[in-house]
Amino acid sequence: MDRKALLEYAYDEFGAEPEYLWKRYPDFCVLRHGGNRKWFAVIMDVPAKSLGLDGEGKLPVLNVKCDPLLMGSLRKKPGFLPAYHMNKEQWLSVLLGGAVPESEIKALLKLSFDLTK
Repeated sequence: MDRKALLEYAYDEFGAEPEYLWKRYPDFCVLRHGGNRKWFAVIMDVPAKSLGLDGEGKLPVLNVKCDPLLMGSLRKKPGFLPAYHMNKEQWLSVLLGGAVPESEIKALLKLSFDLTK
């Protein structure tokens, strides 16, 4: 799933529009609940080395809040990493762009939405 498809899904499913909060990072955006304004997702382009991965360049990443019991098993699978720049016990980074099936990304986004209500 790429960024565009993810943002379209977030709008269609949750009514969430991306908010670009940082001038220094114009590609970083957050998705919030309409009522309580809590973040349920962050989308970023992060240097591979900052994620603990080999290679040059930046990778598209989705940060979502996750059940700690589920997180342990997910982080053993390709495409799932400790949360970049977030609480690693409650948040998970998911590589976008084909590393993780779209159905899993959608399920995790829904879980994050529910956990942050």
